[in-house]
Amino acid sequence: MKKIMLAAAALALTTSMGMAQTVRIATEGAYPPYNFINDQGQVAGFEVELGNELCQRAELQCTWVKNDWDSIIPNLVSSNYDAIMAAMSINEERKQAIAFSENYLPPAPSSYVALEEGANLETGIVAVQIGTVQASHIADTQATMLEYPNIDQVFAAVRNGEADAAFGDHEVMRPFVEDSEDLIFVGEQVRLDEGIGIGVRQSDNELREKLNAAIGAMKQDGSLNELIKKHFGEDAQTYE
Repeated sequence: MKKIMLAAAALALTTSMGMAQTVRIATEGAYPPYNFINDQGQVAGFEVELGNELCQRAELQCTWVKNDWDSIIPNLVSSNYDAIMAAMSINEERKQAIAFSENYLPPAPSSYVALEEGANLETGIVAVQIGTVQASHIADTQATMLEYPNIDQVFAAVRNGEADAAFGDHEVMRPFVEDSEDLIFVGEQVRLDEGIGIGVRQSDNELREKLNAAIGAMKQDGSLNELIKKHFGEDAQTYE
């Protein structure tokens, strides 16, 4: 009986250790080139490729979960997954609810997009994605803000005349502008955050430290810069 109990305890310990190495990462799947759904119906993009490499270096078994942006932080706090990689800018407001790894993208500009140069950015109607640092910024201006669940709806609001302009992450908006025949960048760029990092629960210090070590190693050996250039182009902002 004692041997059976010891064997069961060893099995339970092994199982527990295995479970501890499994990390569920949430992403939106609707914010290219950071993350999107590919032709096979799977999450893909810069953050998925980066996340898989970080997990390999940190010796973690990682799986991906698709989650809408507006509930992505509450579902992390509720333990529906263990981390967020979804173009989430690090700022003081979010630090009140969750913790962040060190950034894996340096602070980047946000830009306005409109149909014409004379768009009213000061007191007009500006479309943003809900829950973003761009939304927080517009809320502090004299403009009227319209919030939408995803970036496609933000651009649609400009095209159908609901909004004078859209405001968002420059690298997300750039391919939409380049591929369109009507959208243009207007006004001046704005810098709003501390870069983009991995969101984790405030109690998950061990996981955060493992991810920080992996991110630091990729910065050190230059592989993070190469991955940034692969997805955002040779002119993308990288780490020195």
